[in-house]
Amino acid sequence: MPPPIAQVEPLTTARALRGPFDYERPDGVGVGSVLVVPFGHRDVVGVVTGLVDSSEHDVVAPRRVLEADLPADLVELALWIARDYASTPARALSLLLPPKGTRSKTALYARAVRGLDEGERLTAAQRALLDSLPRFCGGDTAALRRLEARGLVAVEPRVVRRAPVHVPVGARRERPALTAEQEAALRAIRDAQPGQGLLLHGVTGSGKTEVYLCAAAEALERGRTVIVLVPEIALTPQIVGRFVERFGDTVAVLHSRLSPGERHDEWARLRRGEARVCVGPRSAVFAPLSDVGLIVVDEEHDSSYKHEGDPRYDARRVAFRRARVAGAVLVAGSATPRPESVHALQRLRLPARVDGQSLPPVEVVDMREAARALHPATHEALAGARKAIVLLNRRGWSNFLTCRSCGRAWECPSCDVTLVMHRSDRLLACHHCGHREGVPSRCPDCGSVSIARHGTGTERLEAELDVGLPVFRLDADVGDPAAVLARFEAASRGVLVGTQIVAKGHDFPDVDLGVVLDADATLRFPDFRAEERTFALVTQLAGRAGRGKAAGGRVLVQTLAPDARAIALAARHDADTFVATELEWRRALRYPPFSTLVRIVCSSEPAGACDAAAAAVRARLEGGPAGAALGPAPLFRLRGRERSQVVVKASERSAAVAAIDAAVQAVASERAARGVSFSVDADPQ
Repeated sequence: MPPPIAQVEPLTTARALRGPFDYERPDGVGVGSVLVVPFGHRDVVGVVTGLVDSSEHDVVAPRRVLEADLPADLVELALWIARDYASTPARALSLLLPPKGTRSKTALYARAVRGLDEGERLTAAQRALLDSLPRFCGGDTAALRRLEARGLVAVEPRVVRRAPVHVPVGARRERPALTAEQEAALRAIRDAQPGQGLLLHGVTGSGKTEVYLCAAAEALERGRTVIVLVPEIALTPQIVGRFVERFGDTVAVLHSRLSPGERHDEWARLRRGEARVCVGPRSAVFAPLSDVGLIVVDEEHDSSYKHEGDPRYDARRVAFRRARVAGAVLVAGSATPRPESVHALQRLRLPARVDGQSLPPVEVVDMREAARALHPATHEALAGARKAIVLLNRRGWSNFLTCRSCGRAWECPSCDVTLVMHRSDRLLACHHCGHREGVPSRCPDCGSVSIARHGTGTERLEAELDVGLPVFRLDADVGDPAAVLARFEAASRGVLVGTQIVAKGHDFPDVDLGVVLDADATLRFPDFRAEERTFALVTQLAGRAGRGKAAGGRVLVQTLAPDARAIALAARHDADTFVATELEWRRALRYPPFSTLVRIVCSSEPAGACDAAAAAVRARLEGGPAGAALGPAPLFRLRGRERSQVVVKASERSAAVAAIDAAVQAVASERAARGVSFSVDADPQ
């Protein structure tokens, strides 16, 4: 008989509260079952993480067993995430729960059960209804019920799938013959050991997606399932379209822009095994599939794979862990792979575009003497383009506003940042906390009406780009990215203006010009990954041009730092040299992948409490296995809370994370830290 005690992790947010807790095990309950249990003075949802024969405590029965159940291997994955990212089991398990949505939708399904007896009379409406069977019925079922009473039809409730509508975006093509390089990559994937990770390093347009499709087909033929991760929801329609074309209804999609009902039904199809391929952004790594045989991480260089909430997991690392445990092969693909991936994974090469075209020439435009956001040469090139993509990695109309008379700058009342102007909404907005206020007509400090708008964002560029072509904008303020991309694709000519999302994986065969504005902006960030991000952004945008019918395209890169290493190497499409020099530099300074960085952020409303808590955490880490700790150092105020951070550079990840977790728990339990929130971020981005 199964053990009589269920060990349950209540899904609470308290960091100091760690389970599991023992309860009576109802019949049919196992690891992964989701229960409602009495906990303290309330009922909470909990997940069964283990079964045992006895308990040292008096146990009570759960209130009820919920319909949702989680795969046992995902429960183990969540517990690993809690340890690996210094989070709590409850917070990690919460990532696995099925989407909150309405229950499955049902409708009446009618089918004919026997022929008409001789002489049996039917009205014209009844005969038409019989002729339309079988079918799902609408709200008016009286006529069907009368036919049912006469024994002519059977009416029964059936689940109606709420299926997402896939908007096809991007080039469509017949199934191509593989190049020799694609064949070699597919052969390496086929011959890989269970749990092995491979890096598919292919230039833009080299056919990485076709390799994914062929590898997925082979996994499905072996009876395994497939997870395909993309960095942005906006990329989902394009790659979903390719997979649906190849595999049909066995493909399910999971992302936050689906309706609650759609998310619920797609999750349920995956759990029941009706869908065997899941495509989606980072949370799709938790797709409730059994027997996973292949995990694809497309555009693996993208920082969007890092989750910002607690636990601050990296979907790339989680995917590798899931593949290793499941005996699946992980394929991470990119034209600009991370140095960490090059260092850790076997690299497969796709060095040329499948259409035989060379990569477009890149011209670096020196903006040090320019007076306007758009260089005259860039303006001329845009006016003569058929289709162009312009990347400006700033949203809104203007970066910030100031009073010309007294110098006042408009800042967020809750964060130590300036507000960004969005002209179409006539709002100033904080891109950190969401605060909004109206655009001022005069300065509240001195009464002056002389207000200056500084900088250019995508909204302003869209309005002021006068090149005789229709302009399409794509950024986080656009409601439906897929619709924007579809309109751009359908247009005979046009300019797609947007933030870094326009550089990510789009495949349009008629784009003959790519433009990067303010290419060195990311170089100014105090971040050891600044050059890596700059190189990837320029290279990825350059790869959108000169494909298919747009052979012979070109790319212009506007910058104030034309000699910067990242920009110069990106202009030469030289990823190998960039990665080699980047790894050499990181090895010398002991940056990842030659160490692990962990950031501990303490926040509080009263000034000083977070500083004291951060200092206490660092004091507990001194001389321990965590390694060198830097700080405390102040961070800008966010959402009305003061913040202070400690950064650890560790040689051994697991020991360091465990020591940091213990230190944070100890400080958080102290009376002096009441009101202080703690956040631990391993591998901060």
